[in-house]
Amino acid sequence: MTRVWLPDAPTRFGPLPAGIEADVWRGGDELPDHADEVEYVVLPFGTKPEMIRKIGALPSLKTVQILSAGADHVLPHIPRHVTLCNARGAHTPATAELTVGLIVASVRNVPHFALAQRDGRWDGVLSDTVAGKHVLIVGYGDIGAAVERRLAGWEVTVERVARRARDGVHPMGDLPGLLPRADVVVILVPVTDETRHLVNAGFLGAMKDGALLVNVARGVIVDTAALVEALSSGRIKAALDVTDPEPLPAGHPLWQAPGLLLAPHVGGLVRGNRDRAYAVVTDQLARLAAGEPLRNVIGEHGY
Repeated sequence: MTRVWLPDAPTRFGPLPAGIEADVWRGGDELPDHADEVEYVVLPFGTKPEMIRKIGALPSLKTVQILSAGADHVLPHIPRHVTLCNARGAHTPATAELTVGLIVASVRNVPHFALAQRDGRWDGVLSDTVAGKHVLIVGYGDIGAAVERRLAGWEVTVERVARRARDGVHPMGDLPGLLPRADVVVILVPVTDETRHLVNAGFLGAMKDGALLVNVARGVIVDTAALVEALSSGRIKAALDVTDPEPLPAGHPLWQAPGLLLAPHVGGLVRGNRDRAYAVVTDQLARLAAGEPLRNVIGEHGY
């Protein structure tokens, strides 16, 4: 018998496979009985760091499953002997939709028209067009591929960058030569020691005049001070679903930065997102019961 902790009633995950015994833990300070026996824990959305550390120290724990794709908030608190799995794929459609939406809204001046509507002004301005743009996707994985699929038909050229080169995908080392020709740069890399502040003054300086930076990954990928400076100069534009710090405090320079479209980290915040994440858990439980390898295992570097 394998004991697991789920963040909701077991019925939300379908009939439990034979050999799986489930307790419900919703992230509170009080842990379920038999804490010394649990082997597989699903962290609820919003679990506090101190509770993640407490869970990581449980004696029989083998696997921690998260319900998000990003794992940077969990990795520092999980011992190396514990396997960490994410919910890769669960939030891919929603995040890819928002990415394309931010591109279109920024290029076609939608924020300007929204403000004019609020103020009761009929204020038409000349905008650019998405067609003909050169889009560079930095961090070409599951979400990057979904973004490219959704851009099909927009008459854009797509180039791809990932940690390692593969057919049709550039390695990260090629970025300096790719940035100057990109009209839109989409950031989708995970947070690692190598990607923190990947988008720094040098990166932004290599982007062409008038280019658009879109970050739907994590705020710490971008050097905020460098971005504020680049936006203030009017040389580039940006669309962000994530910031550093987050949430963005009142009075922060980003609120008033010119050429910026800002969303409050809502890439996966859509109806049904919990059910899609739970479906990942259901599949994992079936694999656990059958003794099959788990999916979406995150390596020590977060890839």
